Amino acid sequence: MHSFFKGMIQYDRFVLDNGLRVIVHEDHSTPMAVVNVMYDVGARDENPQRTGFAHLFEHLMFGGSVNIEDYDEPLQMAGGENNAYTTNDLTNYYIQLPSENIETAFWLESDRMLSLAFSEKSLDVQRKVVCEEFKEHYINKPYGDVWHKLRELSYKEHPYKWMTIGKDLSHIENAQLIDVKEFFFKHYRPVNAILVVSGHVQLENVKRLAAKWFGPIPMGEKYLRNLPQEPKQMQARLLEIEADVPLDAFFKTWHMAPRLSKGYYAADLLSDIFSGGGSSRLYQALVKEQQLFSQIDCSHMGSVEAGLLTIEGKLVKGVKMQDAEKAVQEEVEKIKSDLVNETELQKVKNKTESMIAFEDMTVMNRANSLALYELLGDAEMMNTELNRYQQITIEDIKEVANEIFDENNSNTMHYFSRN
Repeated sequence: MHSFFKGMIQYDRFVLDNGLRVIVHEDHSTPMAVVNVMYDVGARDENPQRTGFAHLFEHLMFGGSVNIEDYDEPLQMAGGENNAYTTNDLTNYYIQLPSENIETAFWLESDRMLSLAFSEKSLDVQRKVVCEEFKEHYINKPYGDVWHKLRELSYKEHPYKWMTIGKDLSHIENAQLIDVKEFFFKHYRPVNAILVVSGHVQLENVKRLAAKWFGPIPMGEKYLRNLPQEPKQMQARLLEIEADVPLDAFFKTWHMAPRLSKGYYAADLLSDIFSGGGSSRLYQALVKEQQLFSQIDCSHMGSVEAGLLTIEGKLVKGVKMQDAEKAVQEEVEKIKSDLVNETELQKVKNKTESMIAFEDMTVMNRANSLALYELLGDAEMMNTELNRYQQITIEDIKEVANEIFDENNSNTMHYFSRN
């Protein structure tokens, strides 16, 4: 098989006395440097009565820290740019800037980790921003509530049952400074963080800067996750909804294996066989041939713990929900009963390989991947991940299809248009 890689991704790893894990990836083909800080905290770690906090923090982290009033101005002066994202599993902050100004990034990120400048004013501003985002994307937008409803339908115990934005708007509206502070000092500590520095950098210099800027920050307590686990689903669930949307839509989720298990890789490839572009099964059968759906997708959450595989599609106007559902079921039954052919599997493996290669082209993405794999337990997965996909056989696909597509493991939502 043709390989895009020019060899393994090289990196060094060390740990500061306060527990901060540091990974350094030197790449001197660029004048830039990336400083990436990943915190092992996401929406799954929130109090069910106070959801949306991890995402609120992503906003608060730009609202000034204990010694630095304005985060963006010094960074812009150093020619840098930054961003962040939060998922149900983790929170990630990253800066890219010319490598000669790298110390600015260390100064900014370490000050945020030391302590935010907790003020009612900053909380007020960010609270409003997040509430507006909630309303715009999840309340007022057509189909905006789909994933709120699907998660609640699919999960009864596990905290994946709410979205990163939060379960309820009121949770953010009522967020108090004391709760915010407590959440910060519980999770955003060196012992729960991973610092990755990549690009035009030198290991010895990074060691010096890490010790200088992050070394003095108090370790914090190691956060030990003890989340309620989702019991095996024993019967199918159905939810029917009517809303002001242009077209009827069909959604169905099934529980699948967690991120580090073999079943995850098989399910990932399976979702591509079903819906990776124009030649994929669902598109060919249901959009092109039978013309039941105007669009259809199969995807999964990509979550660390056991996630969901989802088939979702918008129906062509005039098509009955039961006909659309029956056609989806037929495709599901086919993949359960017959082996996919080798060429079909090889094609999605090739696609996965080029996607991984493409993602790893920039130093920023490489830094992010190294942090993620370290969070999952081992940065070296960066170099072995592709292998895990290569090892999946057509028999594995069939086995996983039968495990996942058990009707008792399914959650269906019929989303009807009032129009």
